[in-house]
Amino acid sequence: MKITIYGSGCSKCKQLTTNAEEAARELGLSYEVEKITDVNAIIDAGIMRTPALALDNEIVVEGKVASAADIKKHLG
Repeated sequence: MKITIYGSGCSKCKQLTTNAEEAARELGLSYEVEKITDVNAIIDAGIMRTPALALDNEIVVEGKVASAADIKKHLG
């Protein structure tokens, strides 16, 4: 499982990262986290609002901090 966080590295981005890792751990998934902070790379990915979360290169959350429970719905 590849977890990608798109954003500037602000507190919301960090919280989204924490929530995504928690969700993956609770489901017993092995995962790697990639953080994309480059504005051009974020735009190239089609993201208009950060923070954003992609799971295996599919954007599932954009412009908000999803809870671990919400992220688990996308993982399960």
